[in-house]
Amino acid sequence: MNDLIRQQLADAKSTMDKAVDHADAELLKIRAGKAMPSMLDSVMVEYYGTPTPLSQVASINTPDARTLVVQPWEKPLLVKIEKAIIDSNVGLNPQNDGMVIRMNVPPLTEERRRDLVKKVKEEAERGRIAVRNIRKDINNKIQRLKSEGVSEDEIKTGEGEVQKLTDAYIIKIDKLAELKEKDIMTV
Repeated sequence: MNDLIRQQLADAKSTMDKAVDHADAELLKIRAGKAMPSMLDSVMVEYYGTPTPLSQVASINTPDARTLVVQPWEKPLLVKIEKAIIDSNVGLNPQNDGMVIRMNVPPLTEERRRDLVKKVKEEAERGRIAVRNIRKDINNKIQRLKSEGVSEDEIKTGEGEVQKLTDAYIIKIDKLAELKEKDIMTV
């Protein structure tokens, strides 16, 4: 196989890896009824006039499957952290006891579980679309190699390899979505 096509395949592989990682990160944000510190990743706290991620101004722990505990590194931040959690609209009710902030993660209803599964399917579809768009871009780049003297057969072989990569990465995304669905539907 031509070196130019090999380079395009390597680019496709690395870009598709990023697409799968992004889809995985998006799926992690969907809450499955268990308390996870990552649920608060989007919370920004006003820290000396600068919006700062919560994880950089406090420790976030899960003493049990249904509770999150946020312990600020500076006591005066307690009220600001509580306000930031409420404003961030993550669906948790913070309770400030003067030392730490506790949040109970409510159990999911059957209807809420179904909604979350729909969200998982939407996210997985976005991931599959991203992988297919990468396939399209790489195939276009491979087609442009004709002008650089790459034979028609090598181009067809390259496109076949891109399709194999695409299929493999779509299967990876489907497996991630399937695991997340199972996690959500487990009571």
